Amino acid sequence: MSQISSTPSKKSPSPRAAVAVLAFVGIVASLMQTIVVPLIPQLPALLHTSATNTSWIITATLLAGAIVTPIAGRLGDIFGKRRMLLISLALLVAGSIICALTSSLGMMLAGRILQGLAMGVIPMGISILRDELPREKVGSAVATISATMGVGGAIGLPISALIAQNADWHVLFWAAASMAVLALVLVLVVLPESTLRTPARFDGVGAAGLAAGLVTLLLPITKGSDWGWGSALTLGLFAAAAVILVLWGIFELRIPAPLVDLRVSARPQVLFTNFASIAVGFAMYAMSLAFPQLLMAPTATGYGLGLSMVQAGLAMAPGGLVMMALSPVSARLSARRGPKVTLIAGAIVIGAGYVLALFLTDAVWHVIAAGMIIGAGIGLAYAAMPALIMGAVPLQETGSANGLNSLMRAVGTSTSAAVMGVVLANMTMSIGPATVPTLEGFHTTFLIAILAAAVAVVLGALIPRKKVETAAAQAAPLVDAKR
Repeated sequence: MSQISSTPSKKSPSPRAAVAVLAFVGIVASLMQTIVVPLIPQLPALLHTSATNTSWIITATLLAGAIVTPIAGRLGDIFGKRRMLLISLALLVAGSIICALTSSLGMMLAGRILQGLAMGVIPMGISILRDELPREKVGSAVATISATMGVGGAIGLPISALIAQNADWHVLFWAAASMAVLALVLVLVVLPESTLRTPARFDGVGAAGLAAGLVTLLLPITKGSDWGWGSALTLGLFAAAAVILVLWGIFELRIPAPLVDLRVSARPQVLFTNFASIAVGFAMYAMSLAFPQLLMAPTATGYGLGLSMVQAGLAMAPGGLVMMALSPVSARLSARRGPKVTLIAGAIVIGAGYVLALFLTDAVWHVIAAGMIIGAGIGLAYAAMPALIMGAVPLQETGSANGLNSLMRAVGTSTSAAVMGVVLANMTMSIGPATVPTLEGFHTTFLIAILAAAVAVVLGALIPRKKVETAAAQAAPLVDAKR
């Protein structure tokens, strides 16, 4: 087991300043997930290629983000979390500028991959808060940063739609670059480098193996509906993923300083938290995929609400704002009842929101209300996950452990996108020249999301509460001691 080392650093920032900066960084990074959504119908013409090729503009970013989170977390543990935060933001700036200067598919893909490589900033930010803030401030701060995962995506859609409708589409990426530069400057000015380091050699072989395993797993999940779920390519990649990840696991168990400590990850409190994260991520994405389509479906369907992209984005925004607003509530609930209870409560609230959507979507405010309830549940659940993870892993592994937990959420959202996409693509009706999902299709996605939320409740109940709380109590003095 690697030991913790301490290096001199500047005076710790005020809790408010640190949380504000890291929350802004998280929102900027998560905005990249939805920044191109308003452009999807026009991308083939804008990039002079096919719709199949332009779908990689979103897929490449999701894959890059999923791969980088555990790797960036481990690099932060070894070389410094602030340093890796700055590198990630620099990649985001570079990727945004490349996208702003090009109209070719190849360069756009390169830029979007670089933007995706910045997604590790959120788990790194959470780990910085654990390192730098007083113990009594960590809970609420972590809850706030966790909420940015949903907030950025929710508010990004209407902002992107407004820019795309009123300016040249390249302005979207200039705006992204400007926000990333501002975030980078704020990190330089406000945040010190963490004093906690893990003196170890970086596991390059493990990183390559994990990247290969994730690519071969997530690629067929995200593209399987296009390639065919029974195609040789899809099945071959799934088989390759199984082999690669098994071999990667064996390798990680045999080296002294692995990229991911699988023995720690196999602890029940970590294992069931990560499994619950997959289920919550799965349930969350159904709202992101189904609600905008329902809001924009023609009124001639009898159930569609006929909104524009901008209007639909604005209708989705309150759900993201509720996630942020509930972060202090989540922190107080976790402090009083434990993060396990908060996670379970969040999953129950998510399920309740989809139950409402199942029976009440006749008006725009119905969908807004359902989205706000689901957003509240996501805010509670997402804020509890880092607390559960950090209470169960050694201090020197907080970055990689939080990165792995973020990866589990990404697996959930990617799988949800594939499953919900298949449901909505196969349960359709024609309205003039347009093909839209049927009401039964939307209801099916809501039912699947309710099932995913129920699974999250069960998995949350399996987390050993006493062990988590004991681990958290043991970790707290170490945080104070390093001061």
